[in-house]
Amino acid sequence: MDEELRSLTERLRQESGASAAYDRLVATGDPDELAEVLVAPGQPLWARELAAFRLGLARDRRAFESLVLLLNHRDPERCVSAAHALARLGDPRTARAAAALATNELRVAYALHPVRLLVELRAPEAVPALITTLERRLRPHDPYRRVALACVDGLGALGDARARQVLNEALAHPTLAEAAVRALALIPRQR
Repeated sequence: MDEELRSLTERLRQESGASAAYDRLVATGDPDELAEVLVAPGQPLWARELAAFRLGLARDRRAFESLVLLLNHRDPERCVSAAHALARLGDPRTARAAAALATNELRVAYALHPVRLLVELRAPEAVPALITTLERRLRPHDPYRRVALACVDGLGALGDARARQVLNEALAHPTLAEAAVRALALIPRQR
């Protein structure tokens, strides 16, 4: 069993009170039954999350909208699970959605997992979105250092020369300097 699926099912079993509905959703092999949970009124959040996650792992694009909503949830565990499923979904809209979430200043407190997803996807949208997000985090007294650090690490992992300028600016921030040095070392030198 996928480790993230195991973690999710344990968490949601508790959240559901180990209900019969939970057991049915875990056991079903019918993607239509899972997809119905996403659109049926009155479904609890745990059921929607479980259905979307399982559909995402099965590469069923009906899960896309639900997974994007969960990627931007206030509960970090839901974000982690959604990012995991979105990375495996294979939907071409995923990178655009993650970039929009990562760069949304009104939701920056929840940008950590969209940033990490962009790095994992290695999509064309990743570097511009990470640069934009990191530039905004370089303001004095910005409270979102974990997001900034994820951007620095991600830009290093992506190794794109377009990130060189913002990473050089990050060197002036004590909480980011060490990571920025590592990230800059991963970017090939231009000749």
